Amino acid sequence: MPRSPLGAPRIGCLPSGALDAITDVAGVSVGHCTLSDGAVQTGATVLLPAPGNLFLHKLPAGLAVLNGFGKSAGLMQLRELGQLESPIALVSTFAVGTASTALIRDAIAANPELGRGLPTLNPLVLECNDGWLNDAQAFALQESHVRQALQAAREAGPGAHFAQGSVGAGRGMSCHGLKGGIGSASRRVGWQGQAYTVGALVLANQGRPEALTLAGHRIGPVLQARQAAGAEPAGPERGSILMLLATDAPLDARQLQRLARRAGAGLARTGSDYGHGSGDIALAFSTAYRLPQQADAPMPCVALLHESALDLIFQAAAEATEQAIVHALWTAQAVTGRDGRHRHALTGLAPELLTLGPECLKPQP
Repeated sequence: MPRSPLGAPRIGCLPSGALDAITDVAGVSVGHCTLSDGAVQTGATVLLPAPGNLFLHKLPAGLAVLNGFGKSAGLMQLRELGQLESPIALVSTFAVGTASTALIRDAIAANPELGRGLPTLNPLVLECNDGWLNDAQAFALQESHVRQALQAAREAGPGAHFAQGSVGAGRGMSCHGLKGGIGSASRRVGWQGQAYTVGALVLANQGRPEALTLAGHRIGPVLQARQAAGAEPAGPERGSILMLLATDAPLDARQLQRLARRAGAGLARTGSDYGHGSGDIALAFSTAYRLPQQADAPMPCVALLHESALDLIFQAAAEATEQAIVHALWTAQAVTGRDGRHRHALTGLAPELLTLGPECLKPQP
């Protein structure tokens, strides 16, 4: 079985970047702050889409809401304007307001006239509910923790390796009845002599246990049987997943919206059907050019990627998203949290996956 750089089953046929992570896209960096203390199992993950002042020099972006059961901040303006002007914070549901304030304060430090001589900031905060493992009513995540994650991203810098699995915003997340969390991957494509990268980062907190599919093999029923009394009964899908796509391909907001929708193809291949109570949100942005805030600054003159090249970019998005979900499951460590609740790690429950691959877990007839 082909393996990714993290040792997980290799998804698809396109090559990956050196890290097989979203930070293979030039300019992107990621940082975490993790809280792990008994019933408090949560954290923050911050993605910096590009260096420099994002408010003054924005990025084109597109949004796809596959199922809108979510409480995020900043999506309405992003959909309207097609512009990304802040770092992207991933947190638990009850921490959206806290993270928004942290991002606003950080932007004011760089732009003191925000909300005065300048327009207000549209902070982008996306959430999943980690309340099964984490005591959400403790309101443990503070502005200082979001700032720590933001500072960690800045200190790491673009192109750096970052932790995946049960870290940052992924600390308390569950995926298909197992421990979920942060996952990332990348894929590279070529078009008319130019090479482009598409990177994905997911916060995986979705999926019915019996539906889990790994590299095309439906292994959920086998894993359910192994959990015995701890297995969850079959039921509707109530979790959520956040899918961030970055690319260095020169795409406009309309094309990026189309790209974001293709994250759903990768999600579906892992066994998710975007249930009624699932918040499934995909956001795509391009680092190929910047859009000025100030009216007297010249708008960029960009040769956009031709529509006929998008099939390859779409394929890369689907493969990278699926691989990122696999990486989230593969790297996650088991966690015990609120009221003694426990989530097994995929590789702990099925250690043979480390050597034999998912085909070894086919349900017996």
